[in-house]
Amino acid sequence: MARRFLVVAVLALVLPAGAFAATVHIRVEGQTRTIFAPTPITVTAATPLEALQKAATLGEFYYHITDTSFGPYIDQIGLYPGTGDSGWAFKVDNTSPPVGADADQLKDGDSVLWYWATFGAAGGPPTLSLAKSGACYTVTAFDDNGKPAAVSGVTLHVGSKKTVAATLGKQVCLKPHLGLLVRATATGAVRSNAL
Repeated sequence: MARRFLVVAVLALVLPAGAFAATVHIRVEGQTRTIFAPTPITVTAATPLEALQKAATLGEFYYHITDTSFGPYIDQIGLYPGTGDSGWAFKVDNTSPPVGADADQLKDGDSVLWYWATFGAAGGPPTLSLAKSGACYTVTAFDDNGKPAAVSGVTLHVGSKKTVAATLGKQVCLKPHLGLLVRATATGAVRSNAL
């Protein structure tokens, strides 16, 4: 028994980080539109950086990494390079981790969101999350710490043509909309997942 424990402990020290990959969901929201997976796609990845790399392969989109003294930095996804106070950020389970995208260890079931953001004194913009129960939808906004945030102008988009006003945290029940995806937007917030 002690020998087996020692072998497992040694393997944990010498195996690459990818050996501890998790099954996670990923979505990439660009400056003006969804770049990858309006409904999150499942990939196997150890870190948010690796999840982005897998998504780029699946979605055939461009991203660029710059090596800095703080570690790798995603300075461009799709058409938009980071400039000044705007650039690319990520969240895991609605929270901005305190470490880089190459250092945050993912767990099975985590949700990774890469998104374009303009940063201010309070950090990045709130990110929206949409939940569904039957034909009813609820929108929640999260700040960088994963806490509920206030936003205005919440709108549900049913397909590409119909919009319905919504309020954070309150269900909006829609008429049948067979085959049309629903997503949420709000003033100054990152758009939600689609359901």
